[in-house]
Amino acid sequence: MASISRIAQVTMVAQSALYGSSPLDAGGADYVNAVVKLRTALTCDALLDALQAIEQSAGRLRPYRNAPRTLDLDVLLFGDQIIKTDRLTVPHPRMWEREFVVRPLSEIAPELVSQAQRDAVKGQGVWPL
Repeated sequence: MASISRIAQVTMVAQSALYGSSPLDAGGADYVNAVVKLRTALTCDALLDALQAIEQSAGRLRPYRNAPRTLDLDVLLFGDQIIKTDRLTVPHPRMWEREFVVRPLSEIAPELVSQAQRDAVKGQGVWPL
């Protein structure tokens, strides 16, 4: 999270607790998950560029879809914008299907997550760290 807070024109507003989860649709070791809320003057594409640079510096490779990864930083939401390009879809298309996203998001932005959304993903094997 420290690397994200060092991105120029980005201020970390909130950070969830850390949660563990088993890989979903992938192999490898368990994951550590969190959600952060940022304030930025960057465009969504520029923010994604900065996040992917952090992933690469952590050794992230993309040999095939859903390959095990050292780090995966996603843009879940970007204000109230709807973005659909070849590179990026915001809101993240699968965020409401994943407890490892919904649970930490509801912690830092409870107004964005309904009880029905929490209930829909409950029991997917996410635990506090």
